[in-house]
Amino acid sequence: MAILKVTFTKTKRNILAQALWVLNWVSVITGLTLFSLGLFLKVEIQKRQEVMTNEIHMVPNMLIGVGLATCSINFLGGKICYDCMDTTAFLHWKLLMLPYIICTFFFTLYILVGALMCYAMRSDLEESLLLGLWDAMCYYKDTDIPGCCYIKHSIDLLQMQFQCCGNGGFRDWFHIQWVSHCYLDMSISNVVDQLQSNVEGKYLTDAVPFTCCNVHFPRPCIQHQITNSSAHYNYNYHGAELNLNQKGCRQALLQYYTQIMQFVGLIVLIMWLFELSVLTCMHFLQTSIENVLRLGDSESESDGWLLKNSISETVQHNFNIIKNLGKCYQVDDDPNIDVSSTSRQTQEACTLAKSR
Repeated sequence: MAILKVTFTKTKRNILAQALWVLNWVSVITGLTLFSLGLFLKVEIQKRQEVMTNEIHMVPNMLIGVGLATCSINFLGGKICYDCMDTTAFLHWKLLMLPYIICTFFFTLYILVGALMCYAMRSDLEESLLLGLWDAMCYYKDTDIPGCCYIKHSIDLLQMQFQCCGNGGFRDWFHIQWVSHCYLDMSISNVVDQLQSNVEGKYLTDAVPFTCCNVHFPRPCIQHQITNSSAHYNYNYHGAELNLNQKGCRQALLQYYTQIMQFVGLIVLIMWLFELSVLTCMHFLQTSIENVLRLGDSESESDGWLLKNSISETVQHNFNIIKNLGKCYQVDDDPNIDVSSTSRQTQEACTLAKSR
């Protein structure tokens, strides 16, 4: 028994073909949109590549590939639907129609995987930012070393743009020497004592770069001796009003990219539902036109369906075809087998499989 069987007149078939022709061109535009979103995401990730340990380009590259494939597949689908308005022109696509629908079905699954990957990217991104930001902060002071001289500018720009400080917070700078030895005055005893008191010979202080300052705070920024409340007038380190950005840059970047990925994932999910609807309608059109060709009258009514039989019967039918095709090429030399009867059964199976 056919699943979702619908009867089409010639007028309804033509209307369905025209509607699918328009929808396929709409899908081409959505494919270009998806391609643009993939490029945008790739550029945004590339802009912050120095604060990431891994190249997280799988999702953007997948979106770009899906966008290009969508344009190609739906461009071909539009041509097929346009020719479906004429039964004679459909004969040129008859052999290609079923493989096209099968390939498009697997492509829609690929789109669904892309949408799910957009939402699953957060954990990989968080791990990459956690390690990448910490490594970048360690190279903050190395402005005179080739290959690292741009790190200070990138981190300062990041902290000002996202109003963040450090990796998880401003206290991360207390555990990193972010001032180069070139700018340390060794004639000052406090500087020498600070270097000698550290096992690794690092100059660690309770200070942060100026880009950690909160620009919306009315008081001049306190970026040195932050933990020393007596070093500044009317200041309490343990109070709630510190004129430093409290949010860590990892959290700020994670929120920024998560919003982008959720938006892109939603667009891809809607696109998957749209493509699935177009594919379903194309299958109805294909089956109805094939039934018209069997009847031999292009003006007559014809049935279209989602599946000719039930799901279990369809699976069993295809499994039998594959199994019988395998018997066509099987040679058995067992003398205990009745060769004449076995050959006759195999020949009948092969004929049945080929006819289907």
